[in-house]
Amino acid sequence: MKNKIFLYLFVFAALLALYQFVAGNKMQDALNAKNVDIDRLHAEVESLNDSLLKTQLRVLDMQYFTLENNDDALAYYDHLNLENPSRYIEDKLLETNEKSGDNPLVPYAGMESDFKINKIKVLNHKWILADFSDGKYWGDLIIKYELKDDMSVDFTLLDHLLYARN
Repeated sequence: MKNKIFLYLFVFAALLALYQFVAGNKMQDALNAKNVDIDRLHAEVESLNDSLLKTQLRVLDMQYFTLENNDDALAYYDHLNLENPSRYIEDKLLETNEKSGDNPLVPYAGMESDFKINKIKVLNHKWILADFSDGKYWGDLIIKYELKDDMSVDFTLLDHLLYARN
C-alpha cells in the first residue's frame, strides 16, 4: 500500500512537472511573440514620427509665402491694431462675391453660373493669390491690394488665368 501511494505521488509529481514544462514553453513563445510585436510597433512609431517631421517641414515650407509669417509685411499694419490682418483682408475680398453677377475682380463672364472667388492666400502686405470658379470652369488671380488707415481695402487685378476644359 505504501508503494502504491509513492507511485501515485511520483506520477502526480511527474504530471505536475510536465504541465509546468509545457506551460512555461507556451508562456515563453507568447513572450517572444509579444517582443516581436513590440519591436514592430517601435519601428512603426519611428516611421510615423519621421513622416510627421517631413509633413511639418513641408507645412513650414508652404507657409513661407504668407502674411502671418512675414514680420516685415506685418509691420505695415501695426498701427491699425488688427488681430489677424490676413483674415480681415480675406473677408474684405470675399465681400466682393456678395454682389449679384460675376465678381468684379474676375475679368471673365461666368459660363455655367457666376464666377466667384473661392480660395485666397495673402502673400504679403501687397499681393494676394486667389482662385475663382463658376462650378465648372476655374482660374487664378493675382491681386494687388492696399489696406488703408480707415480700414478700407482697394483691390487691383494684376494678372489672371482661366483654365481650359479638356
